[in-house]
Amino acid sequence: MRALLWFLALFGLAAGAALLAGNNDGMVTLFVPPYRVDLSLNLVIVLLVVGFALLHLALRGLSALLSMPRQAQRWRLQQRERAMHAAVLDGVTHQLAGRFLRARKAAEAALQQEDMLDAAGLRLPHAGKLRAMAHVVAAESAHALQDRATRDAHLQQVLQSLADRDAQETREGVQLRAARWALDDRDPQAALRRLDDMPQGAARRTVALRTRLKAARLARQTVPALETARLLAKHRAFSPEAANLILKGLALELLQDAHDPVQLQRAWSQLEPAERAIPEVAIDAGRRLAELQGDVVLSRQWLLPVWEELMRAPRLPEHDATLVKLIQALEAGFDAEEAGASDLQWLERIEAAQRQHPQSAELQYLAGIACLRHQLWGKAQQLTVQALARLQDVELRRNAWRACAVLAAQRGDEAEAQRALREAALL
Repeated sequence: MRALLWFLALFGLAAGAALLAGNNDGMVTLFVPPYRVDLSLNLVIVLLVVGFALLHLALRGLSALLSMPRQAQRWRLQQRERAMHAAVLDGVTHQLAGRFLRARKAAEAALQQEDMLDAAGLRLPHAGKLRAMAHVVAAESAHALQDRATRDAHLQQVLQSLADRDAQETREGVQLRAARWALDDRDPQAALRRLDDMPQGAARRTVALRTRLKAARLARQTVPALETARLLAKHRAFSPEAANLILKGLALELLQDAHDPVQLQRAWSQLEPAERAIPEVAIDAGRRLAELQGDVVLSRQWLLPVWEELMRAPRLPEHDATLVKLIQALEAGFDAEEAGASDLQWLERIEAAQRQHPQSAELQYLAGIACLRHQLWGKAQQLTVQALARLQDVELRRNAWRACAVLAAQRGDEAEAQRALREAALL
């Protein structure tokens, strides 16, 4: 449709020009003494148009002639720029394919092309980023080849070349790569220094936080690692199951690093309520506080939420690992000197739980140990012997035989006590 309209317009212009030129009797007279030249107005118009066209073409030709050196220089720049891009792409391709020697050679060829352009006074607008990518490919390949000297040399060169503000994003990416290289070298301190050199906004990105978490765990810096894991969990960098697993592991590691009751209570105070509610964490904290001869009442306060949560279940699972660990943690506090009201309260809780879940051999064993703690010999003997036949956990069975030995010795039955100790030793 558009072509038809142009065709009609062209015919209209031709018809109008024919009408004007056919009826135009105008003359143009040029006086060139002693001559007089008479020209038709139509011929003058045609001559002017043709002259303008010839002059325009001549100027265009002259401009093209004068710009030939610049065009040749631009062509050479394009060829070298294409060669640089091709070399960088070859380097990336070889690196992905695992051909690290070829990747490094291709990256170094790209750097040589850029040096030649720079020496010739030809500077690409994106030369800085292209050079940085070539250095990164060469350094990554050298890292894969365990050539740390070459890798560090390329790393220093790329960091020095990225001094301007426009290359900030590229610099941050290079620093992240350097931190990962340090982690691969099992040098967490170097990785943390690289991350600390990054701007605050970049250091809080998910990929940077993941790297910091790995470095902090490798450096055995449990508190910073725990704080980083909390940030990652808040940003949903992990699935809820993975986040709980990581937080639980770090919390347990923090508790294991405590070597006296004061350190353990300080570590417990550094945990968030959600972390303290994890059964494994609370059980480990209570057991360690009892083993370190700390406040047994405080230990049982830490264990109480786990106990109440387990006892809410209508039926306890058989041979539950969490219940076994909780029993061992409570048992660790039974031998403390300060018995009193706390022990009596827990004896009532244990007896109530044992009546609520009579099928649980673990609770029956715990009730027997609690009765033994309060010198209720007959009841302790009955519960311990009944639980012994159904206990599956080796540690609980060993402790049950030891309790039987204590009860036999209290009755004066030395033969039975020796037999019980022998059974415990065999386990």
